[in-house]
Amino acid sequence: MEFTQCIDTAKGPLLITANDEGVTAVAFLDMAPESVCPNTITQEASRQLTAYFSRKLQKFDLPLKPNGTKFQQQVWHALLQVPYGETASYLDIAKAVGNPKGVRAVGMANGRNPIAIIVPCHRIIGSNKTLTGYAGGLERKQYLLNLEGAQGVLWQ
Repeated sequence: MEFTQCIDTAKGPLLITANDEGVTAVAFLDMAPESVCPNTITQEASRQLTAYFSRKLQKFDLPLKPNGTKFQQQVWHALLQVPYGETASYLDIAKAVGNPKGVRAVGMANGRNPIAIIVPCHRIIGSNKTLTGYAGGLERKQYLLNLEGAQGVLWQ
């Protein structure tokens, strides 16, 4: 069974989806859903995400159950190693998963990350320190990096 809960953020509604085992997705929406069906996992994720947006939480402690290929899972695990307030390049992640020539594949896996913010794909930038794609839009990516204080005021 799938459970959902939504929180309001400065950049729009954020939908949290989970099953009985863990969070399966977190995504920005244009409009909040008309109804939700929470469980204890979505409630805890909502609490932690609210604390994150209030700058009171830097590291999430939630069970995660994203659906993806073995390679995608490796990339998403590597994303979890990028600390709050820091950034890494696609090349850094490619090296972390043992595939330094797989920068493009890492970019594709990063773009398919279903669990925004908690699995911090927003912390991945171009090797030349530029903002690159983000499923939630570059404005939201910039907002999240600024919220965390990443790279100072590079993107303000």
